[in-house]
Parts: sequence; structure tokens; C-alpha cells
Amino acid sequence: MTQAHEPIDILLVEDDPGDVLMTREAFEHHKIRNALHIASDGVEALEFLKRKGRFGQAPRPDLILLDLNLPRKDGREVLGEIKQDPDLRTIPVVVLTTSEADEDIVRSYDLHANAYVTKPVDFEKFVEVVRKIDEFWVTVVKLPRR
Repeated sequence: MTQAHEPIDILLVEDDPGDVLMTREAFEHHKIRNALHIASDGVEALEFLKRKGRFGQAPRPDLILLDLNLPRKDGREVLGEIKQDPDLRTIPVVVLTTSEADEDIVRSYDLHANAYVTKPVDFEKFVEVVRKIDEFWVTVVKLPRR
């Protein structure tokens, strides 16, 4: 189980460089020590998770932050594959997206997302959302052993 002070590995699956930068800045702003790994599309995310190609030495993430609208393979497909894979399905997945559409929310939970969070556009609000995600998943929730 993860201790409150023990850093975790987080995989951020996000194709927008601006959102990646805001997430990095949010982690730095709050002195979050967790390791943030980036996959820029759905195919890359699955390669990271399955340790294929250049990701052969990738750590198993303790948490995945997943955008829905991704190139090559969208977040819904990635979420479905993660939750169907016995080796990956215990990794919590937080959908972190701009979509507020009811069908995206319902579909994400149907695919067994652990949480659905709409990204705020405002930087300060975004930083607060990232801090709350970190606080909840690192200090409140007990994560499975690696």
C-alpha cells in the first residue's frame, strides 16, 4: 500500500502540450514529488503500460490520468483495453478531460473508470483540481502493491 509520503508513478495520457505543461506546473506548484510520465496518444499509452518498444523499462504506474480525445487510439478505447487486461485493470484510471457530455461520463464509468473529472480552463482552478486528485489518490486511497 502507498504511504501518504511515498511518491507514486503517474501516467498522464494527454495529447495537448498546453495541458501537459499545466499539469507539470501544477505538480511543481504544489511540490508534488510523484513521478509524472507522459504518453501523447492512446497507442503510446498502451505501449508504456505493456512496456513495449522504447518503454521496455517503464515503471508500472500507480495511477493513470487519461484524456478521452486522443489521436491514433482514443481514451475510451484505451480505458477499455486497460480494464480488460488482467495485468493492468487494478491500476486506477481517472478520466481527466474537457468533455462534460453525459454520454462520455456514462461511457467512461461503463468502461470502469475510477473517476471522471472535467478539466477547468482556468489555470488556478486546474492546479487545484490536480492537487485534489493527488491528495485523494496518494493520501486517502490505499493503492494496490506494485
